[in-house]
Amino acid sequence: SATDSPVTLKILQNWVPRISPYFDKEHYTYVGHQIVIQESIEHFGAVVWPGALALSQYLEANQDRFNLKDKKVLEIGAGTGLVSIVACILGAYVTATDLPEVLENLSFNISKNTKDMNMHKPEVRKLVWGEDLSEDFPVSTYHYDFILASDVVYHHTALDALLATMAYFCQPGTVLLWANKFRFSTDYEFLEKVSNIFDTTILAEFPDSNVKLLKATTKKN
Repeated sequence: SATDSPVTLKILQNWVPRISPYFDKEHYTYVGHQIVIQESIEHFGAVVWPGALALSQYLEANQDRFNLKDKKVLEIGAGTGLVSIVACILGAYVTATDLPEVLENLSFNISKNTKDMNMHKPEVRKLVWGEDLSEDFPVSTYHYDFILASDVVYHHTALDALLATMAYFCQPGTVLLWANKFRFSTDYEFLEKVSNIFDTTILAEFPDSNVKLLKATTKKN
């Protein structure tokens, strides 16, 4: 049906990578809020990638379809924190997660952009894909309405662990929203694995940036 075909969109803000030995600050506006992101060039997770812009833009524009207000939201591979900040502004209970070396910059950005707002206080936690999930996030205690992931597929040694992490958190009733740049055959192979495990729909495509935005839910038996 027509409703199932992806919308074609353009990422509204130009994203210009800057090469500089210093912290750079990028300014964005989503949901009527100015968001300032500090980037770092030491880590992959410390630069705003296009998938994060695509997912932020989509969440802002589709609040009726995906209403995050008072929902429990987990972001995996949160990076600079942009998507988590947008989810926070939209009223979610947000847990932003990433590797230990990314957490300092992630925490800085999230607290700086959410501290004066009347919203649920976001949490920042370490999550190494595929490791200690049942100890750190036992299913009996942690159930998320939404899992958000953007630009998580780039490091091809980590893909099995990423898939296992998605499968672990995507309980019945959970919606995974994943935005990624698709460049390599490995990206498409990963997409195929996701489609085998989950019911997937491509919600939007951003052809100028090679970004696809997908929704995944557990398969109904």
